[in-house]
Amino acid sequence: MRHKKGFNHLSRKAAHRNAMLSNMAASLIIHKRISTTLAKAKALRSYVEPLITRSKDNSMHNRRVVFSYLQNKEAVNELFREVADKIANRPGGYTRILKTGVRPGDDAQMCIIELVDYNDNLLTAKEEKAGSKRTRRGRTGKKTTDTPKAEVKEESIAEEVKEEITTEEPKEEVKEEVKAEVKEEEPKEEEVPAEEKVEEEAPIEEAKEEPIEEVKEEAPEEEKKEEEKEDAEEKSPEEGDAEKNDEEEPSK
Repeated sequence: MRHKKGFNHLSRKAAHRNAMLSNMAASLIIHKRISTTLAKAKALRSYVEPLITRSKDNSMHNRRVVFSYLQNKEAVNELFREVADKIANRPGGYTRILKTGVRPGDDAQMCIIELVDYNDNLLTAKEEKAGSKRTRRGRTGKKTTDTPKAEVKEESIAEEVKEEITTEEPKEEVKEEVKAEVKEEEPKEEEVPAEEKVEEEAPIEEAKEEPIEEVKEEAPEEEKKEEEKEDAEEKSPEEGDAEKNDEEEPSK
């Protein structure tokens, strides 16, 4: 049973598998790039990367350990002399797998496995992208370095605001002048002297008082007429008695 065996046996016995991976690792170190199936490339990656990490410390012990795996003096010398200098500053991830399609005979997934630091074309392309690409870290760094530019921008904005204020002040003066002219053009009411105002108001009061006086004058005339009528009525019987008396005296 194959329980808890997390590596790929590659359909081979242990000895056959180890020999194959040793030969492939030596070829990769010498040629820097080999073409194989995807399954073998993944198995080779986990086999060769610990050996490349050991090459950072060039000691007799590490050389013997690496030779026990590779069984190839040329590959060991190449690894500790040239490859170690290239990968000295890289913390792991020394290989790259590039898929190339399917093998015609059995449709096996094919790929290329290579050492990362020896692909000059991809390295130059990445450097160009890194120069043009903006990342969050780059933005934060630029903010810290671009502080004088920000200050210059703030100063320029402050100057523009001042210029706008200075340009707006004459506009306010023009508005005030226009308002003053409008006020001057408004027709002023002619000042009438107090005497004329009193004379104008006097006839109004007379007109109001005249009908009242007429009413008052008419009232006594009617009263006088009524009094005369009453006097005439009182006198009429007295005159009649007097006339009768006068007629009787001559008859006597």
